[in-house]
Amino acid sequence: MTERNRRSGEPKLPSSADGRPSGLDRRTLLKTGAGGVAGVSFAGCLEMAGMNGGSSDGPEPIKIGVLAPNPERDAIGQSIVRGAEVAVKELQNNDRIDGRDIELIVGDTNESPLEGRREYQRLTLEEDVDVTVGVFASEVLMNIIDDIAKQETLHLTSGAATTAASELVKNQYEDYKYHFRVGPNNDYDLGRMQMDFLDDMASDIGWNSIAVLAEDYDWTEKPWEVYQERLPEMDIDVAMERRYPAATDDFSEIYSEVADAEADAAFITTAHTGNSALSDWSNPRDRSEPQPFAFGGIHVPMQLPSYYELVDGACEYGVMQNSASKQSTRSETQAFIELYENQYDGESPVYTGYHAYDAVTLFANAVEESGTVDSTELVPVLEEFSFTGAAGTIEFYGSDHDFPHDLRYNASDPDPVYLQWQEDDDGTGVQEIIWPEAQATADYIAPPWL
Repeated sequence: MTERNRRSGEPKLPSSADGRPSGLDRRTLLKTGAGGVAGVSFAGCLEMAGMNGGSSDGPEPIKIGVLAPNPERDAIGQSIVRGAEVAVKELQNNDRIDGRDIELIVGDTNESPLEGRREYQRLTLEEDVDVTVGVFASEVLMNIIDDIAKQETLHLTSGAATTAASELVKNQYEDYKYHFRVGPNNDYDLGRMQMDFLDDMASDIGWNSIAVLAEDYDWTEKPWEVYQERLPEMDIDVAMERRYPAATDDFSEIYSEVADAEADAAFITTAHTGNSALSDWSNPRDRSEPQPFAFGGIHVPMQLPSYYELVDGACEYGVMQNSASKQSTRSETQAFIELYENQYDGESPVYTGYHAYDAVTLFANAVEESGTVDSTELVPVLEEFSFTGAAGTIEFYGSDHDFPHDLRYNASDPDPVYLQWQEDDDGTGVQEIIWPEAQATADYIAPPWL
């Protein structure tokens, strides 16, 4: 294997924030008349065939707003926009939505709560969209959640995982009922998923003793709570537990402790610090060979389909959770991947692309079934909906659940997958599915140096 690159830009998974600023009401703006909207900017409109719709004498197009971080240069944001574009193109090539054309309008949140709110207000107040989809950063979601309530416009999250939004739906249902999380699963269910994977797989893959590591960001707090609840009841030895500082970029000392504890694996929860954590495992600064333990868990950078090439194979044998994979055998997943790759010169989606595609397709199906784009009327329709999308079955927790309107996690038959980076015969990295068993495409391969 060639010498591996050490450091590259960190993908971000920001934490939740509790900003509650008030906002203009859409109805107030519309009441200002033509003079009040004369200066409206349409800079976010996509100039794609089939994306801007409707003849002047036909019905008004249905407008879908997409909120994504840096979609021109960030893989997460780009995949949100592209997933939505794939869905719109597919709908336009068929029966559109209820016989109406579709207009897709993009807002760049720039991973900033303030910019996210400005773009949300532009989409709802100026562009008058019928629904918004997207939002990756939990802090951005929490900074627009009051606006979602005020505008009474459906928002279908396809990226942010914080349960703070769903707790608002539970506690103030009439105000916040317009928020639904199409994916990924919320942060509490991510913790459950981690434990379910260990419960099913740890003994089979030789992870009988683990070092539990998590970067000290707000987004890891809920999973960490689940680890503390579940691990004492499981037949697995916890050799070490550590919430390490958010600024960590050298894991030498931490990994020395993991090795001294004789853990079989470092079981990690990371996004911001993932590249350094991976590099110091497979290509340590202070050792001539990789660390003496396996490596895996929630690792956002390793989810990227291009990651193997980006790090010169340094992620081989690493294990990560993901919403779906190019290796997925589900027909709906493969159909979406084919459409996506055909539309974007062979490039594969990251997880947010699956969820954005599902969000747009779900909205279209709900409108077709109900015959309306009115958000208040669509809420009960979505609450009862069961829909199979690119990332699996989409059903939402009910209003009496702890996390209403969040994507339901089915522990007995999970849709999300655990992947291992493996190398095929021609030296190409492949994200093989190793869990759940019903979706597995390969067996786990232990690192050969162990």
